[in-house]
Amino acid sequence: MTASRSADPALSNGAAPTSTGTAPVEGSKSAVPGAAAPGAPAPLVASGEATVAISLPKTSESPQLLRIRHSMSHVLAMAVQKLFPKAQVTIGPWTESGFYYDFDNPEPFTEADLKAIKKEMGKIIGRRLPLQRLEVSRAEAEARISAQNEPYKLEILAGIQEPISLYTLGDDWWDLCAGPHVANTSDLNPKAFELESVAGAYWRGDEKRAQLQRIYGTAWETAEQLAEYKRRKEEALRRDHRRLGTDLNLFSIEDEAGAGLVFWHPRGARMRLLIEDFWRSAHFADGYELLYTPHVADISLWKTSGHLDFYAESMFGPMQVDERQYQLKPMNCPFHVLTYASTLRSYRELPIRWAELGTVYRYERPGVMHGLMRVRGFTQDDAHVFCLPEQIGDEILRILDLTETILSTFDFKTYEINLSTRPEKSIGDDAVWELATLGLIEALDRKGWAYKVDEGGGAFYGPKIDLKIEDAIGRMWQCSTIQLDFNLPERFNLEYVAADGSRQRPIMIHRAIFGSLERFFGIMTENYAGDFPFWLAAEQVRLLPVTDEVRPYAEGLLAQLKAAGVRAAIDHSGDRLGKLIRNGEQQKIPVLAVIGAQEAENGSVSLRSRRDGDLGAVAIETLLAAATQANRERAPGLGLASSQPA
Repeated sequence: MTASRSADPALSNGAAPTSTGTAPVEGSKSAVPGAAAPGAPAPLVASGEATVAISLPKTSESPQLLRIRHSMSHVLAMAVQKLFPKAQVTIGPWTESGFYYDFDNPEPFTEADLKAIKKEMGKIIGRRLPLQRLEVSRAEAEARISAQNEPYKLEILAGIQEPISLYTLGDDWWDLCAGPHVANTSDLNPKAFELESVAGAYWRGDEKRAQLQRIYGTAWETAEQLAEYKRRKEEALRRDHRRLGTDLNLFSIEDEAGAGLVFWHPRGARMRLLIEDFWRSAHFADGYELLYTPHVADISLWKTSGHLDFYAESMFGPMQVDERQYQLKPMNCPFHVLTYASTLRSYRELPIRWAELGTVYRYERPGVMHGLMRVRGFTQDDAHVFCLPEQIGDEILRILDLTETILSTFDFKTYEINLSTRPEKSIGDDAVWELATLGLIEALDRKGWAYKVDEGGGAFYGPKIDLKIEDAIGRMWQCSTIQLDFNLPERFNLEYVAADGSRQRPIMIHRAIFGSLERFFGIMTENYAGDFPFWLAAEQVRLLPVTDEVRPYAEGLLAQLKAAGVRAAIDHSGDRLGKLIRNGEQQKIPVLAVIGAQEAENGSVSLRSRRDGDLGAVAIETLLAAATQANRERAPGLGLASSQPA
C-alpha cells in the first residue's frame, strides 16, 4: 500500500505488497509472540544434512543488488537493440525485486522474443564488458542522442540537471544514467537472472502519450536466490485472492455493474460480517463510539476540507441535485469533523474516540485496478480521536495496543514500523509538531516496538506512524496508519473550551487498522491461502451422510449445530464418500463430519479436520462443545486431539 495522495491522511487503495522478500531494514520489524501465520512454506535449501533459510533482500536494502539490477537493465536494453534495431529506449530502473526497461518497438515482444533476449543477455555478460561512468556536456549528450535517433532520451535529457553523466557498456552501448553499476559484466551471475513478462506502459505514465512495452526481469546474486524467488512467486499465484475468491465463491466484480465495484457473495458476506462484528466489539471494549455518515456531501464541504485542491483527480465527478452539486465521498474524515463541530466541546469531554466502517468512492484508472486490492468503492475502518495535546502519547499507545489486538487475531504478528517526521513544506507551529512527534515516539517506546525514522516523510499536516504486516510467504503489506492532523481542525475551526475558559484547537488523530476492508480481506485470503481458521470460515462443519437412511440423523445434528451458532451444512449430492470428502477438501471446509449407520446408532460423527487430521469418532456433545468454544475464543481449529496413533 502506498501513502495517501490527499491532504487527508486516510489510507490509499493500494494494490501490491512492498516486497517478495523477508529481510527487513535493520531494527524495523517487531514480532508479536505467538505462532507464525498458517501455511507458510519454509524457504529452505539443502546444505549437507542441515537446511539454511534463503534470504531475499529488497533492492533498497542491498547496495550490491542495486548495482546488479541497475546493470542488468542496461544489459537488457543493449540486448534488445542488438536483436531489434528499430527499438527505441526510454527508462530502465530497478525495482525492489528486479528491474525493467520500457521500449518503443514497432512489433509486440513475444515469449519467443524474451527467450532470445535472455540468451543475448547471457552472451553480453560473458563478454566481460566494463561499465564506465562518463560526464559530458549537455551539447555532447544531445549530439550523441540525436545521432542514435532516440527522441525519448532527448526528453529525459531536458529534465536532467548538470552534471550530466552516462554509463557505457563496453564500446557498443551507453545510456544516460546516474548509476550506480557493477564494474564489469563478469560481476553479474548469468544463472541468477530471469526475464519474467511483458506489459504495456504509457510514456511518463500519461495515457495520452505513446504506449510502450515494458520488459520485467529479476536478478540475484546466486542461483539459489533466484530459485527461491521463483518458488515464492509460484506460491503467491497459488494464494492469489482473485482465484480463491472465485473457487470458494466469496466475491466477484461484475463488468455489467462497472469496474472496481465488489459484489460480496453469501459466503464472503458471512465472513465480512464476522470481521466487522469482531472489529466493532473490539472498539466498544476500547472506549470508542460508532458513527454512520452519508455517502455524499455538498461540494462546498470538499472545498473546505481541501479535497478539491489536493485530491480532485481521484474523486468522481459531481452530481446535480436540487440546484446543488453533491460529491461522492473519497474520505470519511470531514464527516467526523462536522460531527465534532456540531456542538461546542469542553476539555472534560476529551478524548473523544469515534470509529466508522465507512464506504468511500475513488476514481482509479482502469489499468491499476486489481481484485480486492485496488477498487473504486471500498470500506475504510476509519477512526478519529480528538484529544488534548498532553493526551497524545497515551492515545497513540492505546491505538497501537488495539492495532495489535486486531491484527494478531488474523495471525499477522510480525510488523514493520515507520515513523515519519515533519517535511520541509508543512503547516502548524513548531512547538505543536515537536509535541506531536514526541508523543508518537513516546508511545512506540512504551510499546517496545522497533521502528525506523523517515526524516521529513510525514504529511504536511502532521507526523505519522505506518505499520506493515508480514504475510505467510514473507511479503510486507502496509495496512495500518496513525496520523496527526493540524490541517482539518484549522480548516473547520474546531474548538474546545479549555480549563481557563479559552477556546483551543483539539489535536486530531486519524487512524485505520485494516485500511480498506476489501483490501484486508484480499491480503488475509492470500495469507491463509483460502484455508481460513475455524472461527472465520463461512462454512465450518459439513455433514456427509453416507446413505439415505442416516439423513434424518444428519438433519437433527444440523439443527443442533445451527442452534449453537455453528455454521454447518449437509452435502445432499448423494455422491460416494470419497467424492464427498474430496469436494469438502477442495472447498477448504475446516471440519468434515462423516455419518454412517454406526455413527447414527452411537450418537456420534467421524471427524476429519483440516488442521488436526483424522479425529475419529466423536460424540455429538463433544463436537457441539468444541465448536462453540472455538467460536467464542476465535480459534483456528476445534482443539480436539487426533484419535490416530502418532
